Amino acid sequence: MSQTVALGGGYAVATLIGLQADPAKAFDLSSLDVFGLFTKKDEPPAPSASTLPYKLDFDLGEADDAKALTRTLQDASLLYRLRQDAPPDGETLSRRMAADLNPLVDALWSQGYFNAEVELVVDGVALAVGAEPGAPLIRALEAHRNRDAVPITVRVRPGKVFGLRDIRISERDGSGFAAIADPLKVARLKAGDPATAASLRAAQAALVDSLRAQSHPFAKVVELRPVVDHAAGIMDVTYVLDPGPLAGFGEISVGRTDEIPPEVVRSFIYLEPGDPYSPKALSDTRKSIAKIPAVGSVRIREADKLDGTGNLPIFVEVTERPKRLVGFSARYSTVDGPAVKVYWEHRNLFGGAERLRLETSVFFAPRIDGTKLQRFGDFEQSDLGGRFAFSFMKPALGGSRNDWLLDGAATRERVGTNRYGGYTARYANVTTAIRHRFSDTFSVQAGLEVERGQTSDVLGQVDYTLVGIPLSVNYDSTDDLLDPKKGIRATASFTPYPTFLGSTVGIYQTKAAISAYYALDEDGRYVLAGRVGFGSISGASLDEIPATRRFYAGGGGSVRGYAYRSLSPLGPLWQLTGGRSLLEFSAEARIRITDTIGIVPFFDAGSAFESSFPDGKQKLQMAAGLGFRYYTGIGPIRVDVAAPLNPRKGDKPVALYVSIGQAF
Repeated sequence: MSQTVALGGGYAVATLIGLQADPAKAFDLSSLDVFGLFTKKDEPPAPSASTLPYKLDFDLGEADDAKALTRTLQDASLLYRLRQDAPPDGETLSRRMAADLNPLVDALWSQGYFNAEVELVVDGVALAVGAEPGAPLIRALEAHRNRDAVPITVRVRPGKVFGLRDIRISERDGSGFAAIADPLKVARLKAGDPATAASLRAAQAALVDSLRAQSHPFAKVVELRPVVDHAAGIMDVTYVLDPGPLAGFGEISVGRTDEIPPEVVRSFIYLEPGDPYSPKALSDTRKSIAKIPAVGSVRIREADKLDGTGNLPIFVEVTERPKRLVGFSARYSTVDGPAVKVYWEHRNLFGGAERLRLETSVFFAPRIDGTKLQRFGDFEQSDLGGRFAFSFMKPALGGSRNDWLLDGAATRERVGTNRYGGYTARYANVTTAIRHRFSDTFSVQAGLEVERGQTSDVLGQVDYTLVGIPLSVNYDSTDDLLDPKKGIRATASFTPYPTFLGSTVGIYQTKAAISAYYALDEDGRYVLAGRVGFGSISGASLDEIPATRRFYAGGGGSVRGYAYRSLSPLGPLWQLTGGRSLLEFSAEARIRITDTIGIVPFFDAGSAFESSFPDGKQKLQMAAGLGFRYYTGIGPIRVDVAAPLNPRKGDKPVALYVSIGQAF
């Protein structure tokens, strides 16, 4: 996935560069100034005869978590925000100081310090809450004119944090029917918790969200009554809820778009009038519509009242992305080598949100005859592989939930390792299919595939034609494409290539993969992820099957730590032959250390097998490693370091992978 930047003329340019093992480090120093690394914002202006610059210090005594509380006070302080704007005289500065006291008290109250004492002090002259600045303070301020910055100290004695005591949650209608069975559990408030504004607001939001999730779209908190007992140091709080009426979804209207037909947008909306109202359903709808390549953003607006049937009308508005996209990407692995891809895409080719994508890639094709590149002069044209591909999709045929897909590719590749050999291949493939979407998470697909090519390896040369009927199902309930924290992602396909359709070799290919994600905490900072992959080919012997159709494991998306597609049975001369079946396992613990930095210990295992189903005769190759993640707005940047646990002779002791998105 690449980040796009809109340019004039309806174009966008996307670039994605993968780093190599020892990436060069380049920094634009001017950009760092955004973070204030080269500014001195805390330095006051220079003394002058016409202004009174000042510096602000916060004295919190022995308060707990003084650093965090200081930041809270700074956010609330007008003096702090205007510290670079020096006032002209002492009277103006004293008024600014007086105006700052109540916001500082409010900030302390918001953190539960209801007995806090605050005063501003200049050279021993104090200004307290409710007091008017007098002549002594103004003289103290003016005494610093044209000498130095006025030293203003915010002296705070916060006292103790008040706790909650009596928490009551009731519903205004008094019908006796509780819309929330256990409101205290939903609010996550209990006696003894700090009485902070953030916790009270979070409880209010949780109560409203719970009611809305139960099909009460107009739920609200109509009254919040906090009662503070200063002597006892506690707070009692009462919430009064108004659930509002139960409702379903009413008419779903799609607003006007520039060129995307409204019926295309509507086909990606799986809500129907009368379905129970649900914020999650609206969120899922937003994500579903966003899957249309031509759509840039999605806005869903709810009506402010119910219709005549007691349902809530919904209005959907979309904006369109730039029609054309030009971009390139580069990647590098210490075991797989470099690769460069250039692509062009049109997101609304004929005015029906059709997407056409053309791409070409060039990649290093490792030598499989045992020779190595010693110097640049040894490089030959055959050391490069290439691929040209096109992909076309016409969504929502006739406004239905059926999409037409057309894909094709011409490829020349050489896959393997210097020690274990591999295969060379030239082939062209065209596939057309109809995909039916049952929901935003589940779809099925059927089509026709034709491939013609030639492969060569240690088992010999195979000239082949394959004509098949690919059938597949896809299920994806995950919450994020590049960084899922919960849900299941599963795919399964079966493709028969019978000889009566024109195939030169009759084979039957099955593939399946399932990934699961489970967050251990509400914020998704600790996520367990697992993946299982399976493949099988039957109907022909190994030497009759084209090498490109046999199964291999290894590489960044398979068993990390081993070269790409280097795990398979060995044939004559201990050369790779590929297998008729595949089994892969992966497990990860994704741990966020900060909001942007994470680590991922992982374990991979897998191999390809000579038989049509995995058996115990051949051991699995295993690897373990540690990944590093840098989380960005477009997804995590992944750096994985993996080491084989049971390496074969010739396997490298460690491998490095860099990409965008999680491994699976």
